[in-house]
This record gives sequence, structure tokens and C-alpha cells, in this order.
Amino acid sequence: MEQAVASRTALSVALRRAAHQIYDSPVVFHDPIAVSILGATYAEQLQRTPLRPQRPFSTALRAFLVARSRYAEDNLRRAVSSGVEQYVLLGAGLDTFAYRNPFAKLRVFEVDHPATQQWKRELLQRNNIAIPDSIAYTPVDFEHQSLAEQLGFAGFNCQAPVFFAWLGVVPYLTLEAFRATVSFISTKRPGSGLTLDYGQPRSVLPLLEQMAHDSLASRVEKAGEPFQLFFTPAEIAAEFSRFHIVEDLGAAEINACYFSGRSDDLRMRGAAARFLSAWL
Repeated sequence: MEQAVASRTALSVALRRAAHQIYDSPVVFHDPIAVSILGATYAEQLQRTPLRPQRPFSTALRAFLVARSRYAEDNLRRAVSSGVEQYVLLGAGLDTFAYRNPFAKLRVFEVDHPATQQWKRELLQRNNIAIPDSIAYTPVDFEHQSLAEQLGFAGFNCQAPVFFAWLGVVPYLTLEAFRATVSFISTKRPGSGLTLDYGQPRSVLPLLEQMAHDSLASRVEKAGEPFQLFFTPAEIAAEFSRFHIVEDLGAAEINACYFSGRSDDLRMRGAAARFLSAWL
């Protein structure tokens, strides 16, 4: 992401999460703050994001984005039920969990680039959304600052188990940065876990999906946040050798879990996107 510029992809994700609350029924991922955090500032853009049956990959992208948020919070609920009291959102963007957190003992650490975090705080203030005491903003410029050090400054307890959500981040990383973060997470206490999404390489996708991949890749590159990193399931499993991988889900499994029995066309398509959860 460009220095001192809020993430354009974070806005795009937030618009689709908000559109889900308005245009899709039944709602897969209920987020009563998704629309209000955008406020009047982005109301016009939100109105341009309805269902588009003639653009199935656009609808599939929205399905992917809301399903991954639901999947992360489903796994967080499991972690909390096992005693986890720390939740770290890596690349938090405009995620709203902390402002509707139902778990009294859960401390939420929002990690993101300082510019994106400042933009988010301005939106929260502008739209009168209260910032709870349970949140710890953790600005990290990964080119110049240490994630472990910045979390420490924010009050993170490295001796207690933690759950990480790493959504919408992996494809934008270098392999070196990805491995450094996995290594950091792998040092956490037993009982800790994470969920993430990742994309498969273009080379393993069928032709139509390659075209959809190229279109999306072009858009994010123009936004200054190009794709860099992809894995096959076997490749990412090797990266998580220190973890117990509970699930690595493709579209068929995700659709069965979150989109079955719908009368509309909201569902994931293709083989590109996958969700993974792993535990220590």
C-alpha cells in the first residue's frame, strides 16, 4: 500500500459487506455496523453495489467476502469457548467486530497500516460509532516496524493464547513476509489458532477463472496493492507444518456450509479462493 494512503481494497471489501446487509436475503453474515461505518461519505458508492445477475463473478466475490468474515467469527467463537481472551485482526481494514463484540472478556487488537487505521477512526467518529474499551488499535508499518513489538506496546499478552484472523492479506504479501508472520504466530501458546483466506495460482485455474483472476488482479494493481502470493492446498499445508490444520475449504464446502438452500444466486464460484483454519 502507498505510504500515507488508506487502503482502497479495504474500502472495496467494506462496500461489499455493507451491500450484503441491504441486497441479500437471507443474510449470511449479520453486521449491523457495516452500513453505518461507511456513512454519508460512501453512500453513493454503496448504492451502486446491488445484485448483478449478469455479472456472476461480481456476486461470487461478494459471497466470498461475507463468507470469510462469517468463517473467521465462527472460529473465533470456538476459540473463546476454549478460553481464548485475545483476538488479533491482521489487516483489520474496516472490520467491525470490535464494535459489536459480544464477549465480555475478549480483548481485540486491530493491526493495520497507520494511514488505514487513521481513516477508519475518522469514519467511526464521523458516524458516531462508539469505540469500546476492549479494543487496542495497533498501527504497524511493516516496512519499518515489528509486529511483535507493536502488539507489545498495545498490551498484548504473549503468555496467553490468542486467535488471529488474517483476512484479505496473504495474496498481497511477499513469501518472506508471509513466512515471518506464520513464524510469529507459531510461537504463541498452545490453544492459539488462526483463520485466513488464500488464492490458488492462476496456472491451476480453468480458462474462465483465469480471466476473472486477471480482471481482479488488474483492478487491485491499479489501486496500488498488487497480488503477489498464491498457494495450492499442498503448498500452504507445508507452510503450516507446526500447526494442526483443522480445515482447508474450497467453494463446494463453503457453499454447503453458508449458501445452501438459497433462492438467489449468492454463492462462491470456481476453485481460486479457499479458507484455512489451523491451531497450535
